[in-house]
Amino acid sequence: MELSVLWFILLTVLFIGFFFLEGFDYGVGTLLPFLGKNDTERRILINTIGPVWDGNEVWMITAGGAMFAAFPHVYATLFSGFYLALFLMLVALIGRGVAFEFRSKDENPAWRNTWDWLIFFGSAVPALLWGVTVTNLIKGVPINAKMHYVGTFFDLLSPYTLVGGVAFLLVFIFHGAMYLTLKTEGDLVIRARSAAVKAGALAAVFCLALVGMTYTNTDLFASTGAGITLWGAVVMFVGAYGAVFVKRYGLGFILSSLTVALTTIAFFWGLFPRLMVSSLNPAWSLTITNSSSTPYTLKIMTVAALALVPVILLYQGWVYWTFRKRVTAKDLEY
Repeated sequence: MELSVLWFILLTVLFIGFFFLEGFDYGVGTLLPFLGKNDTERRILINTIGPVWDGNEVWMITAGGAMFAAFPHVYATLFSGFYLALFLMLVALIGRGVAFEFRSKDENPAWRNTWDWLIFFGSAVPALLWGVTVTNLIKGVPINAKMHYVGTFFDLLSPYTLVGGVAFLLVFIFHGAMYLTLKTEGDLVIRARSAAVKAGALAAVFCLALVGMTYTNTDLFASTGAGITLWGAVVMFVGAYGAVFVKRYGLGFILSSLTVALTTIAFFWGLFPRLMVSSLNPAWSLTITNSSSTPYTLKIMTVAALALVPVILLYQGWVYWTFRKRVTAKDLEY
């Protein structure tokens, strides 16, 4: 296997891990102001992701670093062309991180409520923008023969990409609600289930619309494997939604996780061997061949990845195992 292909696969795996882990993380943050009826309940909700949210974001940083080192031309074109969108995402994530740290510094209800809404926006905005970003990659953006993005911010917004953004957001909210059914107790579980039912119904509508528009707006279904995988994601979501009604929350979370994973695989599979599609000329698309680093660079990166990635996976697995129990009011630190 060529190293450029290997790194395309590794990049896909990194985004699968990021969307799976940060997906329920974003979902919990988005649901925070609505499910928590008082300060104690909101603290419980925050504590369900408190030990892991920053570790989840490491997957995004690692994916960005891997893209920079393995496919520098993609990194340059993506971060320049999507600059404003990524800047908004960064501001939202910074505000979210600050909110987690500063919320408990004052007991004033107005103070804490302000930070809670900042957590909401810091979770919902990146989830929406990631959907817009992923759908733009396969739909195509104006890239010229010099690998330069020649469009504007508004070229990234179309009916298809906006539907993609909303679909991602709603699936992450559903994913987060399923996570909360496993991490909370009592009334919070009941509310999380209700949120999953409502968000899931909306997600189903937008996901079906996304699949249909993907067929008409992209060439993803030209790859039989990618098309089957995307329909597989739909089947997993239907199963997850059904699990909510029979209160099989563990099964529902597993299936919602598979929904996120299969959707990511489908879009990257549909892209391969491209990484960014040019809407001006297909020949100007950025591929694993014309945008990759030198073979020597890829070889060094592969050795480093084989040595360090297992350590990171073991550490993160240990963290999740350590904090695997449900969070209750008794666990809050006063």
